[in-house]
This record gives sequence, C-alpha cells and structure tokens, in this order.
Amino acid sequence: MSRRREVETHLGTLGEIREIMAAMKNLSFMETRKLSRFLDAQRQVVRTIEAAAADFIHAFPDLSPRVEKDAVVHVLVGSERGFCGDYNEALLQYLASGQVENTGASRLIVVGSKLGERLEQDTRVIHTLAGASVAEEVPTVLRQVVDFIEELETRRAVCRVSALHHAGQAVKATSLLPPFQDLPASPQSLRGDPFLYLQPSVFIAELTDHYLFAALHALFYSALYAEHQKRIQHLEGALKRLDDQCDQLKRRRNVLRQEEITEEIEQILLSAQAMNPEIEPS
Repeated sequence: MSRRREVETHLGTLGEIREIMAAMKNLSFMETRKLSRFLDAQRQVVRTIEAAAADFIHAFPDLSPRVEKDAVVHVLVGSERGFCGDYNEALLQYLASGQVENTGASRLIVVGSKLGERLEQDTRVIHTLAGASVAEEVPTVLRQVVDFIEELETRRAVCRVSALHHAGQAVKATSLLPPFQDLPASPQSLRGDPFLYLQPSVFIAELTDHYLFAALHALFYSALYAEHQKRIQHLEGALKRLDDQCDQLKRRRNVLRQEEITEEIEQILLSAQAMNPEIEPS
C-alpha cells in the first residue's frame, strides 16, 4: 500500500507542476500575439525613417555619419526569466564566434538578469540591468539603456554602440551608433536636394534621434518575441516529457494496485482456510 501511495503522491506533484508549466506556456503564447502587433508597426516606422535617411544622405553625402575607430560597446539583450532553452547560450556563442568585434577594449552592457548571471566574472561587463518580461516593460528598460549610454558618452566619449540580440530564429548584431550604416539604396531617379524646413545638420541630428528611438524599440520587441517563442518550445518539450513520465507512473500505480488486490485475495483465502481446515488451498 505504501508504495502505491508514494506513486500517487508523486503523480499529484507532477500534476501540479504540469498546471504551472502549461500556464507559463499560455502566457508566453499570448505575449507573442501582442508583440507581433507591436513589431509590425515598429518595423514599418524603421523602414520609413531609413528610406528618408537614404534620400537625405544621397543629397548630402558629407553629413553621412562616419564610423570612428573608438572601442565598441555591445548591448547584449538576454532574458530576464528562465525556461527559454538555449536563448542566452546562443548569444554567448555568437559573441565568442568572432562575428562581432571583440577586442580587449570592447565593453559589454548586459540586459537581462539570467544572462547577467552567466557573465558575472567577465571583466568586459561595465553595466548589468534587468530586462523586460512583457512588452509593457520595454520602454522602461530602453530608458535605462539610453541613459547609461549617454553617461558613457559624457565620461568616455564613446562613439560606437552595437546591439547583440535575437531576431527570429537567429542571433543578429545591429549597429546603433553611428546610425544609418546599412541603408537601402536611394532611387536613381532622384534629382536635386530634398525640400527641408530645417538646416541639413539639424535635420540629420533630429532624424537620428527618431531613428534610434524606433530602432531600439523594434530591436527589443524582436528579442522579447524570440524569447517567448523559445520559452514556448522549451515548455512544450518539458510538458511532453512530463506527460510521458506521468503515463509511466500511472502504469506503475496500476501494477501495484493489482498486486495489492492479489495479496488481499490471498489473505482472504488463507483466512477462510484457517477457519475451515477442510478447504484445500488452490
């Protein structure tokens, strides 16, 4: 009896765990639906600004942002919570792969507590901050990232900033400062300078602010969307393994119950034989 009760207790515990994991999966699924709407709008804004910047730089090539030789600061957008598979490991592998500039002078800004734990001993890390778990937290995280970058520019004259983040199923490095490094080709049919209400230098400065605002939102929304997708995949696999384990325990419980019934029948027969010795044992 005690063995069957142990199995039933274990089954009950696994059932509670399954309910929690299923709820986490459903929450991540709802978050991806919400983020997909944000992403579509934000990416369209980025494309529009990039098209305007391409036209402007075509007319004023001297005002095109130049790539300096200063050390680059990488913003690593990791996860704030766990249960997302190899999400953070993929970022670390990409960072170590040599596909991004990774010299001794490079510095890291780590976004996301789980990724920050993995890089606690890395001397390149100059700042770690909590990441976003839901879309509504993204603007707050972005303000903290931008404030720290502005502080770095004031103290160290940092001119180059790159972001390392998930985009879809892959890890991607996106140049943020200087901006407009990978613009679409401007149409060859353009003739003359664009009509501006501002001085060209003022216009490109303000356009850069709008671009960084839109690009950072699109980048962080994309990373958070990928994180929730990873979490859904991870939890689906865990739920399948949990269901298989529950099925095995149920079969084990049935076997133990059959053994108990057999023992009870044997006890009844032995008692009946003791009370009536004429009954021959089977």
